[in-house]
Amino acid sequence: MRIGELSERTGTSRRLLRYYEEQGLILADRSPNGYREYDDPSVDRVLQIRGLLDSGLPTRIIKQILPCLDKPRIIHFPDATPEMIATLEHELAGMSERIRFLTRNRDAIAEYLEAVRADR
Repeated sequence: MRIGELSERTGTSRRLLRYYEEQGLILADRSPNGYREYDDPSVDRVLQIRGLLDSGLPTRIIKQILPCLDKPRIIHFPDATPEMIATLEHELAGMSERIRFLTRNRDAIAEYLEAVRADR
């Protein structure tokens, strides 16, 4: 599929898809006329990248962990440095904190909505 279709199927702008490619997060083949060509698994990969970015991970970390997210999952980091481990621990703690806040806010909105509906 070409970049326009990938953009449409993932809700990601073409510009952002080109950025993902520049960062080495996704790969595109080139047709003889120079158009980018993506395979079907690219849709899931882009959605995965978007989810990781939304959770607060920077692209440099995403690039390192993407291979571990493929199925079947074979997690092997022979070159994991103490700095990389510390970064992942920090990111994990940050995600957990954001999840806690999101859960609290979701529950508050649900309570509010329930009260509004009860008053109707």
